[in-house]
Amino acid sequence: MKAVIMAGGFGTRIQPLTTSLPKPMIPVLNVPMMEYILESIKKAGITDIVILLYFMPDIIKNHFGEGKKFGVNINYVLPDDDYGTAGAVKQGERFLDDDFIVISGDLVTDFDLNEVIGFHYTKGGQATICLTSVEDPLQFGVVITDKDGKIVRFLEKPGWGEVFSDTINTGIYVFKKDVLKFIPEKSNFDFSKDLFPSLMNKGIELFGFNARGYWRDVGNPNSYREVFLDIFNGLVELPVKGKNIKDSIFTGENSFFEGAQLDGFVVLGDNVLINTDAKIKNCSIGNNVEIGRGTIIENSIIWDNVKIGSNCIIKNAVFCNGVIVGRGVHIQSGGIVAENTEIGNYVVFEKDIMVWPNKQIEEDSILSSNLIWGDKWKKSIFEGGIVSAQTNVELSPELCAKLGAALGSSMPKDSIIILSRDYHSASRMLKRAFLGGLLSAGVNAVDLRMTANPVTKYIQKISKNAISVIFRQSLTNSLYSEIQFSDINGLPIDSNFEKNIERTFFRENFRRASYDDIGKIIEVHDIESSYIKHLLHNIDIDSFKRNKFKVVVDLMNGTTTHILPNILMELGVEAVVLNAYQNEKQLSKNFKVVQDKLEEIKKILLTLKANIGFAIFQNGERLQVVSDDGEIIHPEKLTLIIISLLDLVATEKVKVYLPIMVPTVLDGKTKNVDIIRGRSTGLKAEFLKEFDFIGSISLMLSFPQYMLSPDAMFNSIKLMELLAKSGKKLSEVSRSIPEYHFAHLIINCPFSKKGYIMRKMSEDAMDKEASYVDGVKINFKNKGYVLMIPDQYSANVHLYVEAVDEQSKNELLEEYKQKITTWTEE
Repeated sequence: MKAVIMAGGFGTRIQPLTTSLPKPMIPVLNVPMMEYILESIKKAGITDIVILLYFMPDIIKNHFGEGKKFGVNINYVLPDDDYGTAGAVKQGERFLDDDFIVISGDLVTDFDLNEVIGFHYTKGGQATICLTSVEDPLQFGVVITDKDGKIVRFLEKPGWGEVFSDTINTGIYVFKKDVLKFIPEKSNFDFSKDLFPSLMNKGIELFGFNARGYWRDVGNPNSYREVFLDIFNGLVELPVKGKNIKDSIFTGENSFFEGAQLDGFVVLGDNVLINTDAKIKNCSIGNNVEIGRGTIIENSIIWDNVKIGSNCIIKNAVFCNGVIVGRGVHIQSGGIVAENTEIGNYVVFEKDIMVWPNKQIEEDSILSSNLIWGDKWKKSIFEGGIVSAQTNVELSPELCAKLGAALGSSMPKDSIIILSRDYHSASRMLKRAFLGGLLSAGVNAVDLRMTANPVTKYIQKISKNAISVIFRQSLTNSLYSEIQFSDINGLPIDSNFEKNIERTFFRENFRRASYDDIGKIIEVHDIESSYIKHLLHNIDIDSFKRNKFKVVVDLMNGTTTHILPNILMELGVEAVVLNAYQNEKQLSKNFKVVQDKLEEIKKILLTLKANIGFAIFQNGERLQVVSDDGEIIHPEKLTLIIISLLDLVATEKVKVYLPIMVPTVLDGKTKNVDIIRGRSTGLKAEFLKEFDFIGSISLMLSFPQYMLSPDAMFNSIKLMELLAKSGKKLSEVSRSIPEYHFAHLIINCPFSKKGYIMRKMSEDAMDKEASYVDGVKINFKNKGYVLMIPDQYSANVHLYVEAVDEQSKNELLEEYKQKITTWTEE
């Protein structure tokens, strides 16, 4: 048996701790964390080790050498490109002439690898995956095994809608040597996304071993600190270098602490000086550290060559190499201070602050926010292609300038980015700062200034191969601004592109164009008139000539105020237009305000005997409809109405895509519409372009032949066109929809419980008819279904129920509401 240690990651998520160190070399109790992995391998009787390198390889090689001082033999492999996890192991094939175990170098675990290897040989499968249960499974591969340990389901790094268990892949694998023949040469090939599904499709058995003990992936600064809290609280025991002088106090050579008080779990490196009256509790302190008189340090990690002045109070902090701290500094609510930072006397950190490397913080300063990124450092900047944060606090001009430079640096020189905004002064300010950063990287910008999102997406469509960035006020929170990044198809940028931008942003590795290569600003004129022509070109105008519509439209003080009225006039539609003026204070509206607007539309519509009412939301993407009889159409019903109208007027087959939570009442009952169902997220443009309509239970609908992204103005016109062609009133079509009983409930659920709840839901589904396309869906014969999907970005889960009658709906809703509540409280 041989071993492979994966040590090539960039450590982007754990920045700034990896500014000058690869992640496996980050110290845990003054030892690089990968050293513990190497010792575990050696303890399992394995002495031939292959270490896969990529980022900062020399630091790892210089520390471990050929392995002699550790009693092992080490061979290094440095791939010439990023080949993925399995592809990287393939690069070391010449050293792997025996079965082998693969383990990440950035884990902290006390798993007995002999148990994993023994299980592997007992089962005799091609591969064994080491498993454990965690609170937040999003960053890992989720796995379900049968009672014999055979893997029956596997999904790598799912969204919350895909999670079906909290049992995850730990990144520890045992393989037969023959597995290498299933990995292609010099190809980006991943264990979880590529190799394991491929083996399962070939009928090759994979097994999962539920390991006992401690395991933590040290993926971000918070998880790094939690490792130490677990050590301090006795949840995991790691070998400690140094002399054990009493209880859990360990000291290195030439360390002095006479007159100081050491309590709890304390590890001191070499050449540590702790002066009189200092109090140290539950701390790991590195080499060449000096701590001043009367200073109190608790639950903290101090790296090498750090000097801390007198009378400081430091709690739950990490100080990287070379940090200098003045007198009377108070960090009582946590902090991360990166290397070579100088903190002046009497500085106060108000909350859990992160400071990037090489900063100088002036005396008497009060830090109330991170120097790089407000409260968001624990997660990624992006949430589904959107950056959202408090205006001018977290989402500041300085941050936007860096974000623009990061995007520009992630694009080829002379690329074109399309920028637009709403009319809020904050959106203008943030876009201008972003634009400066973008141009500095040698990227050109088409500046559309203030316009509606659909107009931006239209310009993007005709520009071809240009991404767009839109700045806007949050629809629901007036304190927040949003930046929406869209790919060349007008869809949210994918997670890989998000990570590229984040990596550049956090490392500040910006490309700086020379003075004659700075990006250009390109202005486009008459964009709204061009958009209107495009929209009308995709509508049957004659149907409006044959049918005169009277409509009530609320433009919600948004960005469509200069566009939709002109479209309605061109079509000869008689319109009563509400809130068609700009008001910054009205750009955000809570749920109650929206409902009041709909009631107002209803009242005016009934008084005027109008045909239809529309609420066009502020950015022009979302649409809500009021019927001629005053019915405020529920979002899911609007999708069903459009499908019914398409079925009535279609002269050839129409393809419609629906997420699985949309009510099934029309499935199998349409003559001209083929309904395809699937996931609600992660869909590719090439796939979506095959459809004529994409439905939803939200207010975001699209007709891909016109545009992939939602356009509420087009959707409102298209709905009238379909009504005109069918000769029906909207109320007639609404009444023609077969009766259905549908409910959507949002239930609070802490992030730490989501994986556990999905596992409980999966277990509940074991003896029932179930599917896992999006979340966990359980079908009950002759009764209905229950679907649970965790919210990706908030502490909630979504419970959907559709049933054959109201009583069954209420029973299922109450039953699973209670189950979820109980699971949350367990």
